[in-house]
Amino acid sequence: MPTETIDVREVPPAKRHPTIHDAFEDLDAGESLELINDHDPQPLFYEFDAEVDDFDADGYEVEQRGPGEFVARLPKE
Repeated sequence: MPTETIDVREVPPAKRHPTIHDAFEDLDAGESLELINDHDPQPLFYEFDAEVDDFDADGYEVEQRGPGEFVARLPKE
């Protein structure tokens, strides 16, 4: 399953969600967006689950790899 990775830790907070949505929209079905963030992206998960029809919530994963480093996988159906 091809994956695109974006690191939003240096993106201003007000631009993070639009940046993530744009990157996810560019994916093909069956691909995933790997997101590197400085905090647990749980609010983003709820936003995607409620607003993005082709987000595969069951395939969502998040892992804390260290202080200030959370890696989430957002799969696209």
